Amino acid sequence: MAEKTLLDKVHDLSDLELAALICLVAQENCIIDTEPDALDDLVQELELVASTVFGLTHAVIDCSEHTSLDDFAHAILSVEAVPTRSNSPVRTRSDYFLHTPAFTSISRSPLSDTFADNKTIANMIIAKNLDEAPRQVQIQALELMRTKRIYTRTSVQNAPKRFLFIALLAGGEGPRLTKHLNDYMFISHFHDPEDGFPNLEDMYDDGNSISSILKKSPIQEPDASLDARISAADIEHLTELSHQTTVSMEVKQYQQNIISFLRLHRAVAGGISAPATKHFDKLTRCLAPLHDLSFATPSLVDLAARKIYLHRVQIVKPEKERSMQWGSDLDAVTALLEGVGAEDVIEDVLGTAGAETPL
Repeated sequence: MAEKTLLDKVHDLSDLELAALICLVAQENCIIDTEPDALDDLVQELELVASTVFGLTHAVIDCSEHTSLDDFAHAILSVEAVPTRSNSPVRTRSDYFLHTPAFTSISRSPLSDTFADNKTIANMIIAKNLDEAPRQVQIQALELMRTKRIYTRTSVQNAPKRFLFIALLAGGEGPRLTKHLNDYMFISHFHDPEDGFPNLEDMYDDGNSISSILKKSPIQEPDASLDARISAADIEHLTELSHQTTVSMEVKQYQQNIISFLRLHRAVAGGISAPATKHFDKLTRCLAPLHDLSFATPSLVDLAARKIYLHRVQIVKPEKERSMQWGSDLDAVTALLEGVGAEDVIEDVLGTAGAETPL
């Protein structure tokens, strides 16, 4: 089991910090949703989470339909470079907050030898509005997550050992990224703006500016994680404990019941894939040490299901609903499915499977 001091630190984390911790422990990536008006505040909060909570370097890319592969590669690589004026839609940490010129290489090409030699992939990539990026950029993001490297025009850049890619989206449920990228994402979490942005609020309460906080970023200090609230050693310890988590036969059967009920639900068109099943089991195991347990429980399975399937469940179109094959009325099916979302399906399934919850 985890040490009491570590558990105390974990229990003090906000929802965003906890989501990042779970992904770092599982060595996976995530989707974070919020209301469109709160998206910029959420970006700032996540940057502070990276630097002050975990001691990680971070980079932000503001995606749009005009984002190119060069823009993407440039944005995720971060260290010092020569400041020059740039018309690129991608913003680095400094110009995002200070409205200063973007940092680019002196060379004409943003991925020149000088650029590649002086840059490394940041620990945490925050891809704002990734769902708006062109398909080829989303595929590049998937390749980065799968291989932990990115190919520039002149070199190959490897991701650091502690690496987290966050797709930051504005509202909505169900799949919004390309099929394989969406399925590769470990968990999804919706942050309600009413829950606040604790790091951002604390910074303003203390009279600090965002620029002063970011100047202390570990991007210039490789050992900054030693001063982080959650250290690399803490994360490695939780990872090891998650590998030791035991899952009884009854709990495993309960997991499989949830998966089967999701696949058979009349409102589900797809999304209950084999990778999702693996992620479901992995998250259940990762949650156990965070609750000071060495074994999985049905309540942890329920929690894992809500985070694993929220961005995966595809709602069927009324004309494709299976009962239409047997003569159901289209208007009746349309009325039945009206307003039904991924969260409704998951809660319905958990309520059904919960009747057979193992004790």
